[in-house]
Amino acid sequence: MSPSIQEKIILGLDPGTNITGYGIISVSGSRVKLIQFGVIQLGKTGEHALKLKRIFEKVIQLIEEFHPDEVALEAPFFGKNVQSMLKLGRAQGVAMSAALSREIPIVEYAPKKVKQAVTGNGNASKEQVAKMLMQVFQIKEIPKLLDATDALAVALCHHFQKGQMKLKSKGWEGFLKDNPQRIKGS
Repeated sequence: MSPSIQEKIILGLDPGTNITGYGIISVSGSRVKLIQFGVIQLGKTGEHALKLKRIFEKVIQLIEEFHPDEVALEAPFFGKNVQSMLKLGRAQGVAMSAALSREIPIVEYAPKKVKQAVTGNGNASKEQVAKMLMQVFQIKEIPKLLDATDALAVALCHHFQKGQMKLKSKGWEGFLKDNPQRIKGS
């Protein structure tokens, strides 16, 4: 009798303050299946704090609905606008907090790493990434908002790593242990 293959659910996130993309895949052995992908639109939510609250609530909702085993996030890229970078970092932080509050391990991937994993080219355009994902998952139409395919690419990148990347913290205690420099007074 062969041992049963454990299914793993991966939630990929591309956090943003106007649009946060998400992609959910199921992995059984070498078989990867698309469960769902889409966006959380935040443009009309109002002030920044309310957008962050909405990201947290929607990520919790996705976690409760799909029960991911791991969460992979796209790390923010470095830009010249400091205010934009701060806002993007906050969006990523609340998405991470949502996963950590449910004891789900998280890992981050640089945008170039994601593009390299999915297309073989770290400088690929968003459209090239989307077209590759269309082939991999037999998606009929490119979504209007490519944040959805960006998040799906993060989930697929995480799968391709097959545990080669050390998963980050599991829960708040693990986060504090892995990041002692963030503890006040250290």
